[in-house]
Amino acid sequence: MIKIAPSLLSGDFSRFGEEVARMDTCGADLMHLDVMDGHFVPNITFGAPVIKSLRKYTEIPFDVHLMISEPLKFINDFADAGADIITFNVEAQSPVSETIEAIHAAGCSPSLCVKPATRIDEVFPFLDKIEMVLVMTVEPGFGGQSFMTETLSKIERLRKVCNVRKISMDIEVDGGISNETIALAAKAGANIFVAGSAVFSAPNPEAAIARLRSLATINSN
Repeated sequence: MIKIAPSLLSGDFSRFGEEVARMDTCGADLMHLDVMDGHFVPNITFGAPVIKSLRKYTEIPFDVHLMISEPLKFINDFADAGADIITFNVEAQSPVSETIEAIHAAGCSPSLCVKPATRIDEVFPFLDKIEMVLVMTVEPGFGGQSFMTETLSKIERLRKVCNVRKISMDIEVDGGISNETIALAAKAGANIFVAGSAVFSAPNPEAAIARLRSLATINSN
């Protein structure tokens, strides 16, 4: 199922609540929330208290990406704040299996992420324990970067492995998603698309989301 997840990182930080509500009204399927600690990635965004304050503005699922060094320590905090999906990086310092188990125990859906330079094979041992894989199509840390086409082969390989193992897996992509690149990612096998400036900077965000969804659907593998 094709889903569009606007990234709040591209929204107006002074009007977060209104931005979340606006994306809901415009047809977003998920709200993507990037949590950065200034250590795992070279930027700092926001934490669990901010996410908790935003929960009252919408009922659409919160897709929370923990770009932090030790995600295991904070799973319960983000679950309590209202996260529905919690993604963490295989490159982080927390043990993968234990962190996945903690996310399940907290009542959230676990998801694994790989940076552009990380082999997609790193997530294969855990595919039967998670519900989504996030393939970064830019270097994590900042918005507005260009889509890295070399990551498409990772998406293709992941989808093929899931199909062979008969695993129904959401594959999410984040970074540089536009009307041009979403078609490439969808053809490769992705079905959830994090969109930042393509939505928030559009004159008509509702039309932008609808257009992205349509292009992904037409080109979906």
